[in-house]
Amino acid sequence: MSHLPEREIVFAVNHIVAQFDRALSAGGRIEIRGFGSFSLHYRPPRKAHNPKTGEKLITEPKYAVHFKPGKELREKVDANKHIPISEMNSEGEEE
Repeated sequence: MSHLPEREIVFAVNHIVAQFDRALSAGGRIEIRGFGSFSLHYRPPRKAHNPKTGEKLITEPKYAVHFKPGKELREKVDANKHIPISEMNSEGEEE
């Protein structure tokens, strides 16, 4: 899209990312058809230790962003698994 000014592209991308941020922060789910979906997974507190000091601790509960690739993306990746990444161009096609 070389006809669009760079600042408009930056604005659009930043706006989309901000919408993703708002949706996930509110506990929502984001789906990009053909690419995948983002959702939150709850991580309960667990027993852990500091490897340097050996101190035992319990982690805080938290939510982590989880990405699940869509069927189309998985199929494209699997179709190219025989091609070394160094031999692919920026569009993911063999050079």
